[in-house]
This record gives sequence, C-alpha cells and structure tokens, in this order.
Amino acid sequence: MVYVGALSALLDIEHQVLKDIIASEFAKKPKLIPLNEYALQLGIDYAKKNYACPLPIKVERRDLIGDLIVMEGNAATGLGAIYGGATVAAWYPITPSTSVVGGFEKYANKLRIDKETGAKKFAVVQAEDELAAIGMAIGANWNGARGFTATSGPGLSLMNEFLGLAYFAEIPVVLVDVQRGGPSTGMPTRTQQSDILMAAYASHGDTKHVLLFPCNPKECFEHTALAFDYADRYQTPVIVMTDLDLGMNEHLSPPLVWNDERQYDKGKVLSAAQLDTVAKWGRYLDVDGDGIPYRTIPGTHPSKGSFFTRGSSHDEFARYTEDSNDYVKSMDRLNVKWETIKNEIIEPEIYQQKNEHSIGIIFFGTTTYAALEAMDLLKEEGIETDALRITSFPFSASILEFIDAHETVFVIEQNRDAQMKKILTQELEVHPKKLVSVLNYDGMPITANYIHKTIEEKLKATISKPQLV
Repeated sequence: MVYVGALSALLDIEHQVLKDIIASEFAKKPKLIPLNEYALQLGIDYAKKNYACPLPIKVERRDLIGDLIVMEGNAATGLGAIYGGATVAAWYPITPSTSVVGGFEKYANKLRIDKETGAKKFAVVQAEDELAAIGMAIGANWNGARGFTATSGPGLSLMNEFLGLAYFAEIPVVLVDVQRGGPSTGMPTRTQQSDILMAAYASHGDTKHVLLFPCNPKECFEHTALAFDYADRYQTPVIVMTDLDLGMNEHLSPPLVWNDERQYDKGKVLSAAQLDTVAKWGRYLDVDGDGIPYRTIPGTHPSKGSFFTRGSSHDEFARYTEDSNDYVKSMDRLNVKWETIKNEIIEPEIYQQKNEHSIGIIFFGTTTYAALEAMDLLKEEGIETDALRITSFPFSASILEFIDAHETVFVIEQNRDAQMKKILTQELEVHPKKLVSVLNYDGMPITANYIHKTIEEKLKATISKPQLV
C-alpha cells in the first residue's frame, strides 16, 4: 500500500479514487481501512519529499468502459454453470481452475437455495483427486443431474480414462479446462493454450471430444451454459477450453445476458410412458439416423432396465460383446454422431472476409483481441488480411472454405507445438504448408505487436518461395 501511495504521487492518480478502492476492498473489515489509508499516505509523503512529483507522464481519468463490465473468466464460467442447470460440482483444487468451482458455489449459495426451507439445492464435492472428481461428475449426469468438474492440464491428463468411458458409454459430462503452462507441473501461474491436442482426443483408442473456445467472460458464461445442452443432446463429454489469462484475470467484457424463456435441451430422454410404447428397447440403437441413441434416467420405469449403460464393447442393446461386427457398428455410429455435431455446433466467427485478400488469419480463445489489433497494424503497412475465429471443435465446413479461399493462412496459438494447426491439418486434410504458425509459449499473453512482427517476418521469408501445387 505504501508503494501504491508513492506511485499515485508520481503519476498524479486521484487520491479519492484510491481511498474509495480501500473502502470497498475492506468493507467487511472496517478496522483495516484507517491502517491502509495511513500506509497510502506514507507512500505519498515519501514520494513528494524525495522525487519531483508528478512525473511528466501521468494518469488521467478516461471512460474506456462504457457499457462493458469487468469480470474474471472463472467467475463467469461458474455463473454459466448455474444458468446452464448444473447442480453438482465435483472437483479437486488445481491452479488456475479452482475459482471456477469457487464461483459456482458462491452463486449457488444465492441462486440455488430453496426460498421456503433455506435448503441448498446443489452439491459441491471436493474429491480426493481428479480421477474421482470426474467420476462423480459422470455419475451425477448418468443419474439425471447436470454435473461438471473443472481442472487444468495435469488434471486433464488424469481424467483421460474416464473421458473415454463417457464417450463410449455415451454419458453427458461437462469439463472446464483452464489451461496453464506445461508439460508436467510446468508454469502453473502462467498462461498457455497447451491442452488442445490432449483435450480433443483424450483417452486411449479412437475418441473425439467436443471443445468450446470462449474469448471473453461473456462467452465463458454463454459457452459453459451451452456446454450442458450439448452434453445432454449428444450424450458425450463437452470440454470448455479457457486459460489462466482469461480465467484468473479481470477483463473488459460485454454484459452477461440470459433469456429467461430459454428451455434446457435434455436431448433424447424417454419417459416411462414412452418406454411402454417401444417394442424393442436398445440403449445404443440409432433410430433416427443421426447417430444419437435414446436414453432414460435411472428409476424412470419400474421394470425396464433402460438406464443400463456399458463402457466396454457392446451391441445396440448394451450387451457385452467382442464380436467384431458389433464393435465396428458401434464405432461407425459414433462417427455418424460426430458428423451430426459438426453440422449443428457453434459456427466460427469470420472477420473481414472479402475473398479478395490472399492472406488469412485463424485464431481462437484469448489470442482473439491481440490478433484483431495485429490486423489493424498490418493494414497500416498495406497488408490486407481476412480472419476467422475458431469457436468450437469439431470444425464446420466454413473453416475449410476459409482456408481454401486464401493462399496463406496464419494460425495464431499459445503453445510450442502448433497444436491447433495439427488438428486443422488432420481433420480438414489441409496441406500443412498452407498453414503457417504464429506461436507464443513464454507464459505471458500474446501481444498484437508480436503477432504483427511475426507475420511480417514470415511473409518476407516466403516471398521468394514457389506457391503450393
């Protein structure tokens, strides 16, 4: 606080503003307010006595916020889980995801309380480890609740087997992955987009998971709420991919908006009456041709075991089998489901695509605002670009169309190994040399200047190279 006082004198920061902040910060501990004001004044007095105050560079009041709000991504994510219908959070603490569940519990204590009895209508369970946490979340969803967990890279590694179970047994679950620097313990207090590959294909065998990539607190709120609808609709894990920068830092964001008339999408869940009309029940039967079977909640029917589910190889009726044809049929149906998801999931956001520029830029998550600013810097030098923001995985056809419309496409991401580029190349069967990486992995948020400089250097280096054939 002494330091803040000295800085305020040097930069001519309004004294009353700092006093108001102290009063707000220590509102619940009013005895600390005079002590902190005293420390603040000590710093001011010291700076004025020993330095020429204020400096030629000073701070002035400006309204840069307007209608925007200031919020942490993790708090918005926790609130999004509330509005998405979550009633169960099972977790194991890990930086930087801990405050997601903290936010959920904070808002649940206001919004998930029975008005008449005062009883809590939610459960927050701290598990003994990440394996137990996601197991509990999967169990809650299987039993009809909307449950989720939150973790970071090391926890996601441990959750791989359970993610495979949820994928193959087709049980909804939502996971929030607040990414940090890796590998191993890595840099737990620094940011990266380092879990893309692991999250997309988590578990052994052939698995693919739905990923959502919010870029600000508003989207953390919206994508988390939407994740529960997707998980139920497609009966599969959905992973919300944020990172330390977005999750733990305060960001300017558009206000959070919710439509009170919105209904939750529970997907293909049969009632007892509907079960009685089904001649031959099969938990993994593809009745509609979209790859998504029908399910029920335990206890729905007094005699039909329609809630039975199996994580090992099974036929359409959830019976264990090692018959090759049955196994292939199951795996092929999951691919049909994947194609259904691909056609229905959030579309990417396209900026300035006129198909008259040869250069495209692709980015996602917290690279968004720096990338857009870098586009303006490039434009000042006469380098026109189009841009696309990836918002989800699987990739829609419009992403391939964007790539095909440009000679060179820069992919901006915060990891060493160009993980998003690898997935784009593999999933869309794009020539890898058409995608040029702009990579930042020093643990600090990527900047517009870095993107601008890197793209400029790479364009100069490729000017004399022949075009792809």
